Amino acid sequence: MAVATGEAALKPVDDAQAALMPELGVMLRAFWVSPIRTNFAALAFAIVVVIALTTYGQIKLNEWNQPFYDALARKDWQEFVNQLFRFAQIAIALLVMNVAQAWLNQSIKIKLREGLVYDLVEQWLNPGRAFRLSTRPIGINPDQRMHEDARHLTELSTDLGIGLLQASVLLFSFVSVLWALSSGFVFHLGTANLTVPGYLVWAAVFYAGSASLLSYLVGRPLVGLNAERYSREADLRYGLMRVSEHIDAITLANGEPDEKRRITIDLAEVLAAMRRLAWRQTKLTWITAGYGWTALVVPVGVAAPAYFSGSLSFGGLMVTVGAFNQVQSSLRWFVDNFSVIADWRATLLRVSTFRRAAAQDDSERDGVDRIILAEGEPGHYRLDRLCVFVPDGSTQLREESVTIEAGEKVAIIGERRSGKTLLFRALAGLWSWGSGRIVRPKGEVIMYMPRTPYLPPGNLREALAYPVPAQSFETRSYETALDRVGLKGLAIALDEPGRWDRQLNEDEQQALAFARLILHRPAWIVMDEVLDSVTGETHRRFLQILHEDLKQSGVMHIGRSEGHDHLFARVLHLVPTKRTAERSGERRTTQP
Repeated sequence: MAVATGEAALKPVDDAQAALMPELGVMLRAFWVSPIRTNFAALAFAIVVVIALTTYGQIKLNEWNQPFYDALARKDWQEFVNQLFRFAQIAIALLVMNVAQAWLNQSIKIKLREGLVYDLVEQWLNPGRAFRLSTRPIGINPDQRMHEDARHLTELSTDLGIGLLQASVLLFSFVSVLWALSSGFVFHLGTANLTVPGYLVWAAVFYAGSASLLSYLVGRPLVGLNAERYSREADLRYGLMRVSEHIDAITLANGEPDEKRRITIDLAEVLAAMRRLAWRQTKLTWITAGYGWTALVVPVGVAAPAYFSGSLSFGGLMVTVGAFNQVQSSLRWFVDNFSVIADWRATLLRVSTFRRAAAQDDSERDGVDRIILAEGEPGHYRLDRLCVFVPDGSTQLREESVTIEAGEKVAIIGERRSGKTLLFRALAGLWSWGSGRIVRPKGEVIMYMPRTPYLPPGNLREALAYPVPAQSFETRSYETALDRVGLKGLAIALDEPGRWDRQLNEDEQQALAFARLILHRPAWIVMDEVLDSVTGETHRRFLQILHEDLKQSGVMHIGRSEGHDHLFARVLHLVPTKRTAERSGERRTTQP
């Protein structure tokens, strides 16, 4: 069974491009039910009003060109001064609108990021979902998608959205101005006079349309190249984080040269993707920069015939040039922002595909056998014909139907590589590939103990109380629990923050996990080789805690030995078996 080792293996770039509209729909539906919707709507309405007022000011500024430049042409000093005062009024009003638009732009970015990240985290950390997602290629580097990609998407979406809105308002506002100016354009061909209705508008449309078409043809591959770059960047980030998390083991094994080789390979992939992207952006620059420079003279060239024929004054020429520039720049918005749009598209696909995967329940997929999870009577934990699929076959309990009573201590033993950890995950509801039925007692607390306990960052009190608030237990209870597991000396450090997973050895970390059990006193405890991983005094202490402090708790210990000083009243046996994909109906592409 193959497992993808990097995000680049997720899907072809062409498929990503084709999926734009469905993925955009995913994000819009998520936004529609978001709690930020009302606040965002208010900000959006405000930005529309500001853009409308700014456009009105720009129209007035364009109209101001004619009397100002005509006054210059006539050398009329008094009118020139009057127009300067008028310009100051318009400029101040536009400055206020620019500042307001900048503030609203940043506010919208913050609000969008708030809604998007909260939504992604909520979907991702739905009970059991983050683990199931991590077993699939789409679940690689979720931190990258929820942090960097989400930030980038909200910023690009805001800038592009506001830019498109502003370009559209300017376009519709100045098209009518430009059309009206075109009515005075008369071309003299010999003795004939030719009038083309909307001549300036059609000239602007042709100029911007040709630029947009060329930009699309040259820049289309940028979407896929951006997607590839982000994928490679995520692989590099994952590699660096992995080395950072396991630096102690790497150092002890003198593995720095090998890790350096792996990181160098990932970096080479990133640089190769960046070179391909840079080459394509360079090609696109020929179009965008070329049309940008010609935009300096094209408006004058288009209006020149009317000016030289005498039907248009110098001030009128400047008004025409200003209106033409506004229309063609609005039409060229797609050209000027093509590389940004490609970047936005690639980022949208990364975030939306992750959001779709996080939101869907993969247990609903057809064609794959699933272990049924159900709730039954309190005080009884039942396993019926339980079979767990593992990469090279399956493993099952020799006993077909098992009922474990409250307070009963049961050992489930199996040989190495018999799928013990996958059975543990199946009992926890994290691994659903298999068959049979797990009936857990309704309304009773079940705590699961993996081989390596999780100790969250923060003070020791919070680590012991996890996952409930630290104030749920009295200080005396913490001190008693630490004393029972042999860590009495840590009682003075209850309120000290620390990285307990690094400050304590493996036995001490496991002891903290047992202290947590003493505090919570769950009705049921499921362990994955916990007792097999400790020896000596620590092992004896843990057995005593299970026998005395947690005698009311039902315990299922999955491990290699049935000993442990006769703690367990019953022993179940895990037996590897063979299976075929045809019999199980398995789709290997969905198997992690």
